[in-house]
Amino acid sequence: MHELSMAQSIMNAVIETSEKNHANKVIEVIIEIGKMTMLNSEQVIFMLEILSEEEENRLTHGANFTVEEIPVEIECLECGFDGKLENADLDPYTPISRCPKCGNFKVNVKNGKDIIVKNIVIDK
Repeated sequence: MHELSMAQSIMNAVIETSEKNHANKVIEVIIEIGKMTMLNSEQVIFMLEILSEEEENRLTHGANFTVEEIPVEIECLECGFDGKLENADLDPYTPISRCPKCGNFKVNVKNGKDIIVKNIVIDK
C-alpha cells in the first residue's frame, strides 16, 4: 500500500513548509492527486489524519485534509487529439492511456501523474 508512504511524504512537506513559515498550527491542507498515481484519495486522507495526531507532528493536530483529483490529460501522437480523458480506464498494474479518438497508445500524458500540496492554511 503506497498510500502510507505518500501520506508520510506529504506530511513531511506540510510540516517543513509550516515550520519555515513560523506556524503555530496547521488549519487546512489541500492536496491535488493525479488520477494516474493510482492512489486512493480516501486512504490518503485517512493516513494523513492518523499521522497528524502523532506527537512529533504537533503542528498538524486537528488539521483538515482535502484531496482534489487531477484528471488525465493527453496529447495523441498519431491523430493529434489533445484533451482530458473523461472515463480513463486505467490498469492498476500499468497505468497507461489510450486515445479516445483513434484508440492509439502513442500518447503524451500532459496531466494527471502528479501529487501536489496545493495549499496550506496556517495560524501564526
